[in-house]
Amino acid sequence: MRLLLAEDDRDLCAAVKALLERSGYMVDAVGDGEEAVEYASAENYDGMILDWMMPKMDGVQALTQMRRKGNSTPCMLLTARDAVEDRVTGLDAGADDYLPKPFDAGELLARIRAMLRRRETYVPDTVQWEDLVLDKGSCELRCGSESLRLTGKLFQLMELFMENPRILFSVQQLMDKVWGWDAEAEINVVWVNISQLRKKLAELGTAAEIRVHRGTGYSLEKK
Repeated sequence: MRLLLAEDDRDLCAAVKALLERSGYMVDAVGDGEEAVEYASAENYDGMILDWMMPKMDGVQALTQMRRKGNSTPCMLLTARDAVEDRVTGLDAGADDYLPKPFDAGELLARIRAMLRRRETYVPDTVQWEDLVLDKGSCELRCGSESLRLTGKLFQLMELFMENPRILFSVQQLMDKVWGWDAEAEINVVWVNISQLRKKLAELGTAAEIRVHRGTGYSLEKK
């Protein structure tokens, strides 16, 4: 699942982004409300986490503008403002949840899971294709009685492939979808992670494989 995170505190933004990515989410992080509106208009996100107090445009203003444009993506507001009237303002602006700072990491993740479950188009916690089952909650990949846990980019790649079997992805498309189009990572990280993921599939003994299409890209196929 892909999330948009808008937080102007760089240290907090980096910490929350790392937490979410360790939990298997793909995250685009921005530092102000205007960027949040631009990203939300350009990409289809599963959920958004917006800080209230941000430069250029605050989180409530950004969310109000998104909702006026017809964006119905579930959204959580993060803020140090915890007065009842502030919560009412945030919820009336279109927020689905409201979490005061400072917050516990476990509660943040639980609230995000609950928020995503409430979407109009419910996405199940597991994805199945052929003999593979990917549990999004535990990040566990299973094949029969065998299982292993995928973390970080390996989980995100596997989720992308299993939700789009037999679809050919170029290296650049994988880079954009998993690492983010503005990522500073080198393109060879895709090759390294694909190689590791293919080894994991071999360990499970699955009938599925990530097929290499030389000069074109990769796809999840049945052997």
